[in-house]
Amino acid sequence: MIAFRDFALRRGERLLLSNVDVALHAGWRVGVIGRNGTGKSSLFAAIRGEVEADRGDIDVPNRVRIASVAQETPALDDTALDFVLSGDAEVHAAIQAEANAFANEDWEAVAEAHQRLEALNGYDASARAGKLLHGLGFSADTHDRAVKAFSGGWRVRLNLARALMTPSDLLLLDEPTNHLDLDAVLWLEQWLLKYPGTLLLISHDREFLDGLSTHTLHLHDSRAKLYTGDYTAFERQRAEHLRQQQIAFEKEQAEREHLQRFIDRFKAKASKAKQAQSRVKRLEKLAGTEAVRVERSLRIDLPVPDKLPHALLRLTDADCGYALAGGDTARILEGVGFILEAGDRVALLGPNGAGKSTLVKSLVGELPLLAGERSGHPDLRIGYFAQHTVESLHEGRSPIDHLGDIAPGVATQTLRDFLGKWNFPGNRAFEPVDGFSGGERARLALALIAWRKPNVLLLDEPTNHLDLDMREALAEALADFDGAIVLVSHDRHLIGLVCDTFWRVADGKAQAFDGDLDEYAAWLRNRDASEDGKAGKRKGASTPGHEPAVAEAPKGKAKKVNPVKLAQAEARVAELERQLQQVDDALADPGSYQDSGQVEKLTREREALATALATAESEWSSLYDAA
Repeated sequence: MIAFRDFALRRGERLLLSNVDVALHAGWRVGVIGRNGTGKSSLFAAIRGEVEADRGDIDVPNRVRIASVAQETPALDDTALDFVLSGDAEVHAAIQAEANAFANEDWEAVAEAHQRLEALNGYDASARAGKLLHGLGFSADTHDRAVKAFSGGWRVRLNLARALMTPSDLLLLDEPTNHLDLDAVLWLEQWLLKYPGTLLLISHDREFLDGLSTHTLHLHDSRAKLYTGDYTAFERQRAEHLRQQQIAFEKEQAEREHLQRFIDRFKAKASKAKQAQSRVKRLEKLAGTEAVRVERSLRIDLPVPDKLPHALLRLTDADCGYALAGGDTARILEGVGFILEAGDRVALLGPNGAGKSTLVKSLVGELPLLAGERSGHPDLRIGYFAQHTVESLHEGRSPIDHLGDIAPGVATQTLRDFLGKWNFPGNRAFEPVDGFSGGERARLALALIAWRKPNVLLLDEPTNHLDLDMREALAEALADFDGAIVLVSHDRHLIGLVCDTFWRVADGKAQAFDGDLDEYAAWLRNRDASEDGKAGKRKGASTPGHEPAVAEAPKGKAKKVNPVKLAQAEARVAELERQLQQVDDALADPGSYQDSGQVEKLTREREALATALATAESEWSSLYDAA
């Protein structure tokens, strides 16, 4: 499907890729990996035709429909639902044409638009767009909110939903899990597993890659090598490849030395000149196998806390939220009881906006409690990484400057030695952070936290800008940390290596989850499958998704609902669906358009039935959720 032939790519004077000969076939899900700066995003730009190859060719068939996530979202007045729906340009245009035709009472145009929508399977498009929004964490009451009203992170999600809505044969996703919570990551993984086209995926989330990839394209040292299998399979194959390469190199070096000794010994002797010349030719023909260049493995160390009391931090019957103007308050979480002791490893799970960051800020003390009590040990020392920490670094100042601010009087060499352990060697420690990547800034922020020798780490999405190597190093450092950890992350690999206790934050509560991360993922899938089942009875939507988190986690008690009322509500929905289908069939019949009065009557009837059906579905869903 996509073929690279002797492909090379530059960014300015820098050679990103060269001598790339790779074929990617239809239906593959390819994880594109490599350290930051190896050309992954530039490769996507070349596939989209936005940049030209420096040499060679890239062959993407003209008929292939490509979808990718836009980098920017303008401040639009369009609603979130309409913005996502516009990803399917043909359906969106047909819906608008139908609306305009109705407004102008142009019944012939109404018929054409209706037939066009029927052909495009467009009447369930709004439902499909809504399911994408739900799956990515948008509550139902935000679907009609203007795009411009959303923050940057939520606009990134809107762009992702719009790309998923776009009909495509090839889907390019560049770090799609950034700005997603774990619930949305798990949903997205399931959606992509059902995507019928070819997927190219850039990600630093190894669990996400392992769950999706059928093949792995590794960019390294200006080369691209294709491996069969997921990220874990790639690691095994690459390790074996490097081992075999080193064996071949050592064998060749031994032969070179043997030949060179013979040449040096006998080249001056006439009787051996012929044999010596023969060995010179053999020496020239040796393959020139390269030695394995050992990549510097990143390692970071979190210093041992000076003091580590057993009971560190406690919230008692705490209400967490925000004080508003005029004395009002916005309660996000109520009645939280949370105890943190030395050695605890707690992951906070739940959808974005449910209160995970609010709970972390309350634990830090940055956010005063609305009710209840926060108490900490006198020797408590918190290291706090917030989602905005990276942005708080000062432009124009270097890592040495930043560290010197919190370590006045410490010798420069001591600061340099410490920063070197965090991969800021030599002059890099003196360079302004202005030119640093997001990953380098995040690494510096973590280094500043480590310098203070905290005994509690409160980390809110620390991996958003980190590549795979740095994530692995962070996971190892956290696993060896003696103090307590509270972690908010969408990186399952990091959570799985570091945490052994899980709390779910949702629906105004923070409660211990009785299970591990795999059980949490299974619980989410079961909940979503149940909700998809009831949605399927009503709408027959074809794409995967889920409603906002309304189901209780394990151990919740079910509420009693009158089964007669539930059956009546379901029967009402079925009857309205039947009536609506009859009207749609009539509108699809060209004969109906011979009488404009009949068309107008059918149109009004359809609008009334659609409104009644939406109300009936809402009532039925409420009863079903409570059952």
